Amino acid sequence: MTLSVDKISKTYGTQQVLSQISFSLKQGEIVGVLGPNGAGKSTLFKILTAYIKPTSGKAEIHGIDVSKNPLSIKKKLGYLPESNPLYLNMYVKEYLGFLTSLHKISNHKIKDIIKQVGLETEAHKKIGQLSKGYKQRVGLASALLHDPDVLLLDEPTTGLDPNQLIEIRNLIKEIGKTKTVLFSSHILQEVEAICQRVILINKGKLVADI
Repeated sequence: MTLSVDKISKTYGTQQVLSQISFSLKQGEIVGVLGPNGAGKSTLFKILTAYIKPTSGKAEIHGIDVSKNPLSIKKKLGYLPESNPLYLNMYVKEYLGFLTSLHKISNHKIKDIIKQVGLETEAHKKIGQLSKGYKQRVGLASALLHDPDVLLLDEPTTGLDPNQLIEIRNLIKEIGKTKTVLFSSHILQEVEAICQRVILINKGKLVADI
């Protein structure tokens, strides 16, 4: 299994946010995590990215424990958070070049990534000048730049107009041909349009895996 989640629970004080969540993903799967706002989706993603630790249980990527080996995991993982934090005053190419220096990889990959996510016409602009849809493409480019095996997308289509929705959906489907993708949303239509399988979470509990 590329990604394995085994009985993950998370509590904050007396509040239980996740309770005994278990599932696994194979290479090349696009799987949706569906649930209402507050269901625990973002908390699950933060655990999978080693941003926070679970209270109990464990997650593994290629057999590597996420909590015990966070740096190793981050080399194998691409993450687009719901907020999609970007440096708005930087140009698209400049920003991606900055990220290649952080990852210590060649900046020759920038041209290919820009083409892959459809940013050719916008690459000379400042990120702050871009539409929401193109900002999401920049976020996807930054998540893909180091060629991760697993891609986590937290509510990536929120706030997009209908045309942007279709374009981002198609882009995620294309990416999913070679990578394992875990995609969260609270909108059923989005999960149906993109994902091959759905994991339903409600009130921190896994209620269906179909």
